[in-house]
Amino acid sequence: MKVAQQADRIGRDLNPEGLNPPPNQIAAPAGMEGDDRISRLPVEIIITILSRFSVKDAIRTSALARSWRHLWTLLPSLRLGPRLDPLGETYVELPAVAASSWIERIQHVVSSLQGPFLVFQLVHRFHSYQSALLQSLLDLLLQKGVLDALLLVNYNEQVRLHLPSFHSLKRLQLYGCHVVLPAGFSGFECLTTLALENVKITNEDLHFLIHKSNNLTTLKLDVASLGDPLSVTLSLPLVRHLIFQINASVENVSVTSAPCLEQAQIILTKPPYNRLQKVAWVTLGLLTSVIRVSSLNLDWNVLESMSLVTLPFNFTFPRLRCLKLYLHIPSMNKQIYDAFICLLSSMPFLEELEVQLVSYSMPSNKVATLMRELLVMKPDGLSCLDQTLKRVTISMNMFNIVMAGITVVQFFLLNAKVLELMKIQHCMHSDAQQSMIEELQEAKVTSPDAKVVIFNRKDNVTVNVK
Repeated sequence: MKVAQQADRIGRDLNPEGLNPPPNQIAAPAGMEGDDRISRLPVEIIITILSRFSVKDAIRTSALARSWRHLWTLLPSLRLGPRLDPLGETYVELPAVAASSWIERIQHVVSSLQGPFLVFQLVHRFHSYQSALLQSLLDLLLQKGVLDALLLVNYNEQVRLHLPSFHSLKRLQLYGCHVVLPAGFSGFECLTTLALENVKITNEDLHFLIHKSNNLTTLKLDVASLGDPLSVTLSLPLVRHLIFQINASVENVSVTSAPCLEQAQIILTKPPYNRLQKVAWVTLGLLTSVIRVSSLNLDWNVLESMSLVTLPFNFTFPRLRCLKLYLHIPSMNKQIYDAFICLLSSMPFLEELEVQLVSYSMPSNKVATLMRELLVMKPDGLSCLDQTLKRVTISMNMFNIVMAGITVVQFFLLNAKVLELMKIQHCMHSDAQQSMIEELQEAKVTSPDAKVVIFNRKDNVTVNVK
């Protein structure tokens, strides 16, 4: 009865007016004929209600009445993972036999579904020797026909998968897999979102997969090579959002054509010391090939990498309006500062900047002193500071970088001439926030319209600056 009560509550949310059901309504379960709202709902809404249950509870509803026996087989999606599986069990580290049995149970549930089956999501810790079981599950999904979204996330050792051609697939996300394109692979003609994370794939298969996905609008790549280093050349006629994670196995990456690209995010996995310079040039190659974006996110280690190379002369982002970057405070030095100023100089129309200050150790006194010395210097020739930069957000993740954060805030208050809003985000205690307020009240401010707001987990405080 608990399942029936939960269904009744969701049914009221979906059909608050008590609309009369069409002729395809289902019969009232036995013992519920009185004031039974759920039985008066259309079958389509019943299926929507069941899709909000765990798989176990959705199957349990078959016991409510004979007419409910097979309703769960009309579920349009399955989302299975560490907390929900076909029997509703909480996932723990299963021994090999139990984990394989878990996959077999999923196959039984999938084979029972009547469709149209649109979404399949599976999150687990698979072992490489379970590749064949997962492959048979993918082949079964292919047989079911229509599938809009496939998300397969593996947090253990990589499993090897031959990727079937799901012709109706619109979203594909794979994590922790070794992907092989089988002979005769015809691509995904409807695919709009492709995310390959912690995936191993050959150069040839990667290029063929992207080339055969002509309708991509979102692309996320964190891939490692099988054999030779990866050399990635991307032609992305419709892609609007690109996320690329560079690692030591990527030898070259560039975007030759992306007329619709609006947002790009570059992430850098810090390579071994002897590969630092090489990876820095790879990062620069990607950065200089996405200059038409309006929003850019330079994630971990990218700014540090840029300090090892030199941007081309007169290099410019002509459309960039928003920039987000990470700055690792303990690594700060004169070269990283110069790279930061050089980046700002290449963004003449920048309007919004977010700087994420990160540190997992106490910065040395030398770093703190260096930052104060560098950031009191007035940079020349930065048109974004003089004319366009209106909103700046400084985020801090640790108490030990408060003073470094205040130094960065003071830099923009002093140099951004048309600044309207300075946001400071932190998760420190009230004493640290009060010290921050006292420091900022003495800061020099150039823009007459500048407003400083400090955000934390509990509230926000507006600081009056001079």
